[in-house]
Amino acid sequence: MTSEFQTLAATQEKAFFINMDDSFYGAFAEIGAGQETANWFFRSSGAAGTVAKTISAYDMTVSDTLYGSVRRYVSEDRLKQMMDYEYAQLIDRLGEKRGAGTCFFSFCNTAKCKGYKDNGPWAAWIGVRFQLKPGAPPSDLVMHVRLIVPDQEVQKRVLGILGVNLLYALFYKRDRMEEFVRCVGENLDRSLYEVDLMRFSGNGFSMFDNRILALQLVRSGLSEATLFRPEDNSVQQPSDFLYKRPIVLMRGSFMPLCNIHLEMMDSVRSKFCAGLTPEQQQREIDICEISLSNLLRGEEVDLLDFLDRIDALAALGKTVMVTNITHFHRISTLLNQYTKEPVAIALSIGLLHELFKEKWAADMPGGILGSMAHIFLSQTKCYVTPWINRTSGEFVTADTYRPPEKYRFLYMHLMQNGSIVEVPYFNQKLLTRTPRDIVRMIREGDEQWKEYVPEQAHRMAEHLKGGHAS
Repeated sequence: MTSEFQTLAATQEKAFFINMDDSFYGAFAEIGAGQETANWFFRSSGAAGTVAKTISAYDMTVSDTLYGSVRRYVSEDRLKQMMDYEYAQLIDRLGEKRGAGTCFFSFCNTAKCKGYKDNGPWAAWIGVRFQLKPGAPPSDLVMHVRLIVPDQEVQKRVLGILGVNLLYALFYKRDRMEEFVRCVGENLDRSLYEVDLMRFSGNGFSMFDNRILALQLVRSGLSEATLFRPEDNSVQQPSDFLYKRPIVLMRGSFMPLCNIHLEMMDSVRSKFCAGLTPEQQQREIDICEISLSNLLRGEEVDLLDFLDRIDALAALGKTVMVTNITHFHRISTLLNQYTKEPVAIALSIGLLHELFKEKWAADMPGGILGSMAHIFLSQTKCYVTPWINRTSGEFVTADTYRPPEKYRFLYMHLMQNGSIVEVPYFNQKLLTRTPRDIVRMIREGDEQWKEYVPEQAHRMAEHLKGGHAS
C-alpha cells in the first residue's frame, strides 16, 4: 500500500513536472472546498509557469455575478458556466500575447464537502477546458466524483490529488486510455471516493466513444457502475439519472440477448407496476445490468463485446448498467444509494437458487442471513419468474421452488412477507432453451436460433459463430 508520504511526494512531483512544462498555462476556479488543486502547484516550484489565475467564489452572489444564476451550485450546469467564463477570459486577455506557443486550459470544480451537521451526500463536479495544440478550438473533459468518507479534511485532500492527477493524465496520457484512467486514480485509496462519470467532448473528440471510457472506469475500479441511456446510448451519471425512479433490474450477461430476457422483464414490470401509483408508473425505468466480472463465470473481458450488447439492448429501448459487481447484495445496496423508490430485481429460479449458495455471502457478517438483509433493503424485492428443471422436466415457480433444507424457513419467511414475489407463467416455449442452448444452436448452424433471439440482436448473435459466450 502506498504510504501517505509517497502519495504526497508523487503528487508534488506531478505538479512540479507540469509547472516546468511551459506549453500549458491556465486558470483555476474552485468552489466549495478551497483551492485544493491550485495549492499543489503553488507548493511546487515554478507555479508561475502554469498558473495564470486562481479564484474561489464562495459567496453565492459573487459566484452568480461571475458565472450567471443556476438552480444547483454543485452541478454540471454550474461547472460548464465556470469553464466558459474562465476559458474565455484567458483567451481574451492572453491569447494574442502567448497563444502561438501555449495550450490554454481552465480547470474548474464545484464541490460539496462535509460541513457542520451535514450527513451528505458529498460530491464534486470537476472539469477542464483545454487546447490540444496552441490556437486550437477547445476540448472539454468533465468528471463527477462521489466523496465517500465523512471527513472534510480527507475529502479536500482527495479533491486536490485528483485534480493534479487529472491534469497530468490529460496532458500526458490522453492518447492511451487505460494509462489515462489509471493515472487519474493513482496514489489514492479507492475506498475514499468514486468517479461515476467521465466524458470527453469538443475539438478532436467528435468520434470518441465515451462508452469505452466509462467501461474502462468500471474495469479499473474507479467506478462501481456506469449507465447508458437508450435514446442516444450516452453515458449518464447514475445518481442523477435514477433519482426518485422506481426500478426493474435484470442481471445477466445477455450474450446473446434472448426473447426470454425481454419476456421476463415485461412480466416482472407488469407485476411490479401493479403496486405503484400512476405517478410512480410514469417514472419507472427498466435496467439490464451486465457485470464486467462476468456474473457466475470467470472469462476475459472484451470491451467491444460489451458495446455490442449495449447497442442491442438500446435498440430495444433498454437502459444498460455495467458494473464490476458479482454479489447480489452489493447490487441492491447500489440501487438503494441511487433511489428511495421501490426496486424490483428480476430473477429466474436458477438465479434465485444462487442466492442460497454460501460462496456469494462469504464476505458478509452473518453469511446468508447478512446477505439477505442487504438484498432486501428498504423497498427492494425479488420478482421470480418460472423455470423448467432440465433434469426432471418439472415446471418450477417461486411457490414450488425448494431451497436448501437449512434455509427452508428463511425462504418461507421471505415469501410470506412479500420480499420474494412470484411472477405468473409466460411463454413456456422460451423456457425450453437456455442462452447456452442458443449459443450452441448458433455455432452448429441451426437456424432455429432466430426464433429465440430478437431481430435487433441478430448481428450480435452472429458474432458467436467464431467467438465465445460470456
